[in-house]
Amino acid sequence: MSVVAAPVPSSGVAVARTLRGWLLPLGIFVGFLVVWDILVRFLGLPQFILPAPSRIAEAWVVYLPELWASTTYTLVEIVAGLIIGSSAGILMGALTARWVGLRESLLPFAVAVNSIPIIAFAPLLNNWFGLDSQLSKAMVAAVLCFFPVMINTARGLLHVDPAALELLRSGAASEAQVFRMVRVPSALPFVFTALKVATTLATIGAIIGEYFGAPSLSIGQYIVRYAAFLNLERSWAAIVFACSIGIGLYMLVVAVERLVMPWHSSFRAGEA
Repeated sequence: MSVVAAPVPSSGVAVARTLRGWLLPLGIFVGFLVVWDILVRFLGLPQFILPAPSRIAEAWVVYLPELWASTTYTLVEIVAGLIIGSSAGILMGALTARWVGLRESLLPFAVAVNSIPIIAFAPLLNNWFGLDSQLSKAMVAAVLCFFPVMINTARGLLHVDPAALELLRSGAASEAQVFRMVRVPSALPFVFTALKVATTLATIGAIIGEYFGAPSLSIGQYIVRYAAFLNLERSWAAIVFACSIGIGLYMLVVAVERLVMPWHSSFRAGEA
């Protein structure tokens, strides 16, 4: 009996597929900007209501040094909040998955706290950790990141194939071995999904925290200050930088995910 090997896509085919996947959303985005610019000019909208993308791009270039300084300042808060909130969420998720009593008592509380709008948390955390302190904004970001990461970690550690558990336990595997060999690989897709969400939440949380008080260098205060002066092209330029932070951190998590779990079915399906 002859065995026919399945065709393996070449690297060129994989690159072409990746480019096609990027070109479509990029084309839609560029088309959206063109329509936006045409409509603003055609309708004669004042710049203090809605600036044209070309004006935003001009402000982006002219004020690049101060925009970059504001972005790097806020980036420290975002990354710190992401690390604090995600680390605490993974740890607490592992504990709640291990002890049923802790899970049953803590998860309803976590859901209730997570339902509180972050706009109510931000002034409190600013008062506790200091109005001009970067730690207070990092803690706002950490609160937003904590609950999604905790819940997804607990769910991933519990979402295990029963056959794999039975196989290891039939071989007298210890709980530590079961945790390392079955539960952790099962939880990784859940954890990375939560981390992707957490990157955007941390960006939102840190900037909202800056709205309630921060040095003028911060990107949140930059947006508020120039919006108050009706210089909206500069505010929009800062918003573009804020979006770039969230997108960049998201792509970083995706890259780490591919390095940590290249065996996952979602990556193999994309290469088929």
